[in-house]
Amino acid sequence: MQDNMERLNFRLELLAGMVRREVLGRYRGSLFGAAWSLVSPLLLLAVFTFAFHELLGARWPGVQGRAGFAMMVFAGMVLHGMLAEILIRSPMAIAGQPNFVKKLVFPLTVLPLVTVGAALVHATVALVVLVLACLVLGPALHWTALLLPLVLMPYLVLLCGLAWILAALGVYVRDIAQLGGLVATAMLFLSPIFYPLSSVPPSYAGIVAINPLTFVVEATRGLLFDGRLPDMALAGGHSLAALLVALGGLMLFRRLRPGFGDVL
Repeated sequence: MQDNMERLNFRLELLAGMVRREVLGRYRGSLFGAAWSLVSPLLLLAVFTFAFHELLGARWPGVQGRAGFAMMVFAGMVLHGMLAEILIRSPMAIAGQPNFVKKLVFPLTVLPLVTVGAALVHATVALVVLVLACLVLGPALHWTALLLPLVLMPYLVLLCGLAWILAALGVYVRDIAQLGGLVATAMLFLSPIFYPLSSVPPSYAGIVAINPLTFVVEATRGLLFDGRLPDMALAGGHSLAALLVALGGLMLFRRLRPGFGDVL
């Protein structure tokens, strides 16, 4: 039991150190440094708000003004950004680190989780910006915002499973790395980020509803802006699906792991 705890503590410390190095290393040498983690989503938000709200005249039901529309969109973009980072970076988590594969004692299952950890760091920064912007510009946040971790935890579990799957398959099928950006872009518009689920035509509502991002985005907006708790049945189903994806991803990773060295 003690050996297992020590092994777990070692992996957690290793993961924390590698996430820190990944986040800081990504901006090393740039003029603004880690500030880009704030600047990038804000620039995207400004562009999308101008394009959809000003040029296309998009409005959010029950929300007044440009600021309200921007906050609704930004909440969805934060969650999509986490998924996009997994889709784009996870396929190379193992394939891009051949030196670690050759170290027999190195816990390779940690490498895909570094991508998840970095995505969580960026999302946390963006959420802080979102909260501050709401306090200054509106709309007002509800006390149910404190329950947001209960929605995000299953989402993180889902992302861990997806990262293991993509990292393992990316060793054998390099085309997966090329598809990540395309899938991330498709998910941006096929998820209720620039529009609420209620505005989707009935003929397409079922397709959008099964999107793994849909429940998380809608539940997050409900907690932050409407003071509405998520549907317990949907929350339970989402959590169960996330757990199954994580377990399946870990099993697939461990099954394919013996061949990593031969391929790389």
